[in-house]
Amino acid sequence: MRSSLDKTLRKKLETTVEKAREVVEAAVTDALTRLGVADTQAPSYLSDDERKLRNALRAHARQLGDKLVGSEQETESLVNEMAYEHWHRMLFARYLEQNNLLMYEGTPVTLDECNELAEEEPDCKDGWELAGRLAQKMLPQIFRADSPVFEIKLSINHINTLESLIAELDLATFQAQDSLGWCYQFWQNKKKKQVNESGVKIGAKELSPVTQLFTEPYMVSFLLDNALGAWWAKRRLSCDDLIRANSEQELRELAAIPGVPLEYLRFVEEVEKCTSSGEEIKKWKSAAGDFDKWPEHLSELKTLDPCCGSGHFLVAIFLMLVPMRMHLEGLTAKDAVNAVLRDNIHGLELDQRCVELAAFALALEAWRYPGAGGYRALPELQLACSGMSITEAQKEWKDLAKGDETLTDAITWMQHTFKDAPTLGSLIDPTKALKEGQIPPWELLQIALSNKSEVSNETKAAAQGLAKAAGLLVDKYQLVITNVPYLTNTKQGKVVKDYCDLNYLTSKYDLATVFMERCFELALISSSVCLVMPQNWLFLSSYKNLRYSILHNKTINCIVRLGYDAFNTTLNVAPILISVANLIPKKNDLYVDLDVSDYVGVNPKSISLSEEVIKNVSQRSQLQNPDHRITSYESDENNLLIKLAQGHKGITTNDDPMFVRNFSELYSIRDGWEYFLGTTDKTTHFKGGERVAFYQEGKGVMRRLAASQERDRKRDLQGKNV
Repeated sequence: MRSSLDKTLRKKLETTVEKAREVVEAAVTDALTRLGVADTQAPSYLSDDERKLRNALRAHARQLGDKLVGSEQETESLVNEMAYEHWHRMLFARYLEQNNLLMYEGTPVTLDECNELAEEEPDCKDGWELAGRLAQKMLPQIFRADSPVFEIKLSINHINTLESLIAELDLATFQAQDSLGWCYQFWQNKKKKQVNESGVKIGAKELSPVTQLFTEPYMVSFLLDNALGAWWAKRRLSCDDLIRANSEQELRELAAIPGVPLEYLRFVEEVEKCTSSGEEIKKWKSAAGDFDKWPEHLSELKTLDPCCGSGHFLVAIFLMLVPMRMHLEGLTAKDAVNAVLRDNIHGLELDQRCVELAAFALALEAWRYPGAGGYRALPELQLACSGMSITEAQKEWKDLAKGDETLTDAITWMQHTFKDAPTLGSLIDPTKALKEGQIPPWELLQIALSNKSEVSNETKAAAQGLAKAAGLLVDKYQLVITNVPYLTNTKQGKVVKDYCDLNYLTSKYDLATVFMERCFELALISSSVCLVMPQNWLFLSSYKNLRYSILHNKTINCIVRLGYDAFNTTLNVAPILISVANLIPKKNDLYVDLDVSDYVGVNPKSISLSEEVIKNVSQRSQLQNPDHRITSYESDENNLLIKLAQGHKGITTNDDPMFVRNFSELYSIRDGWEYFLGTTDKTTHFKGGERVAFYQEGKGVMRRLAASQERDRKRDLQGKNV
C-alpha cells in the first residue's frame, strides 16, 4: 500500500496550491476581461471567432449558476471553474507522467519527450501544453472536450509561473496515496477562509468549502480494518489460530491481506466453555464483530461513501478489495481491478469537482496497480454528483417534452425532487417521492433525451449525471462509510435547516448527525455504517431522543474517542470513529470502546489505536444513564455524580461593562461589590478570580434591570441556584 504524504511535503504542497490558485485566477480574470465576457457589449477589437467564444463563455457561466443582470454577465462561478480546470489539467498531467501513465499514441511519455513532440504539434508552445492536452484526452470525465473553458488562452507569463510551481514539487508527492485529496483541500483554503470570515449562513455556494475536511489516513484505515478487515479475518483465521495466538499482533500478521497489513485490526479475548468437556477455553475474536451478515461472496458486496470528497475512503476500499478478490476468486490483477470498480465501489458528493477528483484517484490506482496492465479503458465508475443543478437544463427539457405527457410528468417530478440538490446533495431521498410501481422518472428522461438529436451535449450530460445520482440514492448498501459534514444548525442556511427540521427531528441540531441518520437509510438491514463524526451527540441533552433511538434500534459495534488534535488541519472538534450495525440489538450485546483522547497529536493517536486497552461496554446499560448518554463505562445509578453534586451555570450580568470590574480598580470590596469567579481560556494553576461584580446581594440595580425585561429569565440569579 502506498504511503501517505509526510508533513514537510504536505506543507510544500499547500503553499504551492494556494499560490497556484492566486496566479491562475488572475490569469483567467485577465483573459475574460480582454474578451469582455462580463460587459454589456463585446469590445470592438474582437475577431469573429473571439466573439463566438465570448458568447459561449457567457452561456457557460449561466449554466454554472452565474446570473445575467440586464446585459451584464456575472462571472464568479466561471472564473472558479476556468481556474480549476487550467491548473488541474497541468497538475494531473504531472501525476500521470510521474506514474508512467501519460500516453501519446499508446506509449507512455515523459515531459522531456513531450517537449520534443510539441515541436511537431500545431499550436502547441511546449511540452507542458502537450502534456495537458494528453491528460485532457485521457480524462474525458474530468476535462470535457466540448467545454469552451480550454479555448481561452492564458498569458504566457502566468502559464510559466504555474509550470514552475508544479516542477518544484517533490516527486514523492505524486506517489503518495492521499496527495490528490490534499490538493483539493488546499485549493479550497481561500474560499473556506472567506466564508468563515464573512459570517454568512451556509448555503449552496458555501457548503462545500466549509464542510469539506480531509480524513486522516489512520481514521480511514481503522474503520476499514475493523470492517472489511474483520470480515476477511473471519475467513482467514482458523479456530486453532484464534486459540493459540499469543497477541493481537500475531493475529494481524496471520490475517494480513497481501499488500495490506491490517495494522489497526483489533481483537479481544473471550472465554468459551467446551460443550463436551465443560473446559473453559480462551479464544480471540474480532473486537468490532466479524460482519457475518454481509454477503458470502464479495461480488455481491456494495459499498457507498455518500460524502466521498476526493475519494479517500473509495481508494482505500479499492486497495483492500482487489487483493481479497484475487485470492478468494482466483482473478488476475486486471480482472480483480475491473470487478471491484464495477461491483463494489459507489460514491456520491455534493461538489462536482470532488467527484472528478475521486474518479481520477480511483483511475490512477487502477492503472498503477501491480500486474493490472497499466493505462487502459476502465469499467464505468459508479460515482455521481448529488448536488447537480438542473435549473438551466429544465428549460430545454420542457421545450422537448411538449406533447409528451409522460415525459412532461417526469420532468416536473425531477424539477420538484432535485430543485435543492446543490444544497442538500446526498440528503435527497428520491424514494419518498416515488409512487409504488412508478417507472423512475430519471430513466424516462435519460432515454427520451438520448433519442433526440437536437438536444445539446450539455443537457445530455446533465440528464446522465442526474440519472446516475438518483440511481445511487435509491439503492441500498452493505457498507456505508464516510466522514460526515460538520455544520451546526445555527450556521445553516434556510434551505438545509428547514429540510433537516422537517425530516430529521431528533438529529437536526448538526448536519453531522443528520447525515448519520441518512446513512442508516442508505444501508440494508444487517448492514454496517462506519463514520468519522463529532462526539458531542454522545452526551448533549438536545440529542437525548437520537441516542434513545440508536440504543434501541441499532447495534453499536465500536466507538473510538479521538479527542482534540485528531486532524492535521486546525479544527475545534473532538471526533469519534463509530461503527454501527443496522440491526436491533440483543439484550447482552457489548460494544468496543477505545479512548485515545489523552494523546496529543495525530501520530500519537494513530499509534495508540492499535495498542490502547479495549473496554467492552454493555449497550443496554447506556439506556440507564441520565439522558441515555453513551459513555465508556457501564452505568451505576448509585454512583452518579448527580447524587453527589449539583451543577448550575453562574450568573449572567447582561451588561458586564456596567457591573463588572477588576478587583484592582477598587480601593476595597464593599458597598454592594462582591468577588466574581469567572472562567479561563487555558489550563493554568489559578485564573478567573480577578474580577468583582456590583451584585448587591441580588437585590439591587442588576436585579431591577433584569426584572424589567419582557421575560425575566433570572439569569442574574443563576449563580445562587435560584
